[in-house]
Amino acid sequence: MTTAIPQSVAALVTRASEPEFAAWRRNIVRVGGCTNPIHLVGAATVYDTTTGAALLSYGSDVYGGRLLTACGNRRATVCPACSALYRADTYQLVRAGLVGGKNVPEAVSGHPRVFATLTAPGFGPVHTRRERDGRMLPCRPRRKRDRCPHGTPTGCRERHPADDPRLGEPLCPRCYDYAGAVLWHAFAGRLWHRFGLELRREVARRAGLSRTEFGDVARLSYAKVAEYQRRGLVHFHAVIRLDGPDGSDSHPPYWATVPLLVDSVRAVVGRVRLNAPGAGVIGPRALRFGAQVDVRPVTSYRRDAGERPASPATVAGYIAKYATKGAESAGAVDGRIYRARDMVMLPVRAHVLCMIATCWWLGGLPDFESLGLRRWAHMLGYGGHFSSKSRRYSTTLTALRRARAEHRAEQQRASLGLADVPTVTVGQWRYAGRGYSPEAALLAASVREGGGRHGA
Repeated sequence: MTTAIPQSVAALVTRASEPEFAAWRRNIVRVGGCTNPIHLVGAATVYDTTTGAALLSYGSDVYGGRLLTACGNRRATVCPACSALYRADTYQLVRAGLVGGKNVPEAVSGHPRVFATLTAPGFGPVHTRRERDGRMLPCRPRRKRDRCPHGTPTGCRERHPADDPRLGEPLCPRCYDYAGAVLWHAFAGRLWHRFGLELRREVARRAGLSRTEFGDVARLSYAKVAEYQRRGLVHFHAVIRLDGPDGSDSHPPYWATVPLLVDSVRAVVGRVRLNAPGAGVIGPRALRFGAQVDVRPVTSYRRDAGERPASPATVAGYIAKYATKGAESAGAVDGRIYRARDMVMLPVRAHVLCMIATCWWLGGLPDFESLGLRRWAHMLGYGGHFSSKSRRYSTTLTALRRARAEHRAEQQRASLGLADVPTVTVGQWRYAGRGYSPEAALLAASVREGGGRHGA
């Protein structure tokens, strides 16, 4: 009995017998298993910056016709390889702002800093998992005859398992405020901005300073990430640090303490609110953060079990983890929706589809046109940054990528015997497509399985 050989395997075997196979294979391996690489065509020349002499010239033909470069997508559902690199960079960025390194002084570890979680408000009861002292509790206890205006029970006595598809689903979809949820997403970024302004004012007030005086002696820095919940709304997780006036490079003033920062965050969250537009269409709505707020110190040691401090490594890992996720965590889709009829075929649960449809409905009304809700319908209305930081928090992703590129360039010069020669590379490249042929995809998959890294 003979077994048919898959076409991709046969193509790979054929390719392996060709003279340029080594260059072709090296071209794929160097992008570290990227699932959708970009193809470039062109040439480059390496010059000696001292003499101006051309030392080396190469073109895309050296790489089997096209030079591949990684797509660089941050989302794990789109490209696991590139998202792993993005996650590692984000981890280093956040950690450097907590313990130093990457051109951030180690003294920053002594600055007051907290790890805060700001939640979304409720727009209607949803199925959830509740625990107390390790014991599962009913989802939403209720009295026997309690029902909503549509006749749906207002509670749920079930104890949902972790994989229950009903988790995050409204108990009564007709009572759920989908318009409010979508508008909260549309303004979540502005709410965070307002929170930052109010937090500076609150810290200054507690220190007995005016806002101008506060800016002369102190600065608030942060790094944050947005995480989608099962109910389709984002939470913000943020490291907030209190510095001197020059950020991580300067010592905070004597009155800057962790308790002051903790109390200030908790006091401000409840005060931040914005009025949503379109009151004449859907009624007035005041947008705010949820009542559940978690603020804990970030310390390298446990001082008091009641404070529940978090370690720098734990916080950095937590933020980096969610920096590579999107709305798919809530069961939404990766790509943008361009036509209303496309929603019919979306592989999403009913709750997510209702949020997408609400984005489309509101996005077509003049009062909400400026929010771009249809553009962000696949993100359930949230168009803000998933991960961001203040300017003085620590290093930048650009600086980390530049350092990695320079390291690779040094490795390449050393392999060519040019380690001690100052050089510059001048090239011209143009876009020529993206993706893999079947045999290339097979080889890229083996690189991912082997944990290959970019630039191998």
